[in-house]
Amino acid sequence: MTLNLSVDELLTTTRSVRKRLDLEKPVPREVLLECLELALQAPTGSNAQGWQWVFVDDPEKKKAIADIYRHNATPYLDAPKPEFGDMRDERRPLVTESAKHLNEHLHEVPVMLIPCLEGRPDGVPAGESAGFWGSLLPAAWSFMLALRSRGLGSAWTTLHLVGKGEKLAADVLGIPFEKYSQGGLFPIAYTKGTDFRPAKRLPAEQVTHWNTW
Repeated sequence: MTLNLSVDELLTTTRSVRKRLDLEKPVPREVLLECLELALQAPTGSNAQGWQWVFVDDPEKKKAIADIYRHNATPYLDAPKPEFGDMRDERRPLVTESAKHLNEHLHEVPVMLIPCLEGRPDGVPAGESAGFWGSLLPAAWSFMLALRSRGLGSAWTTLHLVGKGEKLAADVLGIPFEKYSQGGLFPIAYTKGTDFRPAKRLPAEQVTHWNTW
């Protein structure tokens, strides 16, 4: 199933989906590969294409990865958060509730994805780090857009990377830890309904600067 979405609608309604992931409906591998083929058209520094994409649908490995994630996510989600003093504070309880739901059910998602990039930017200057991740993140976002256009959803999570989590996940999945960096953890499932709407965001003029800060 491919949704008939305009480009603008696709860009404004691709949400971080957590509570509306259908945990019961299988996700065919051919659909994931179709989305990935589209994502691989994204730009990558020097055309290096140093990415690798690790899909996980084995129940035991999904549980192991979810346990690593939960070890970091639970204290983070339970900790008090600073207030912004604007409309973002209104959405925080809903976002936290949604994140806690995913934390509890992560092991139940049909498929997980961990995108990886060759190299390790540990301790490098910000400019080099930006260039490094800029060779992976556009493709990862393109993958999420491709999912949305086919009635699937995901959420870009990174909490499993905290502390020893990345190394533990690498051990579970056989990822060469010294050679590849993990860029996130994406739960993937068909969504319960496809009627997603644009999110409430700060207006563009509030975060825009011309020629000086």
